[in-house]
Amino acid sequence: MPQLYTKNGRPLQRHGNRLFAGSGIYLGTIQGRYVFDTAGQYAATIDGDRVVHRSIDSARISIPTISGPRVGLAMVNALPAAILGEEPSFPN
Repeated sequence: MPQLYTKNGRPLQRHGNRLFAGSGIYLGTIQGRYVFDTAGQYAATIDGDRVVHRSIDSARISIPTISGPRVGLAMVNALPAAILGEEPSFPN
């Protein structure tokens, strides 16, 4: 499983089907190529190694989830990507 980054290059942590910010904050679950936040609302789409928000996918919903935080990453940001979509509104 490849390392994931936001559109602007912030590193994310993937643990199974759960997604965490680089700092370890739980962001939500991964279902296929979509990320759903803790309330079950669409948060982002996975495109290669990037996670971007696409308004065309925003009608998707899932079930609410919870998880404890993880240890933060000690990684540098990647270069921003020129792909369709916006930077997701994930906390650092």
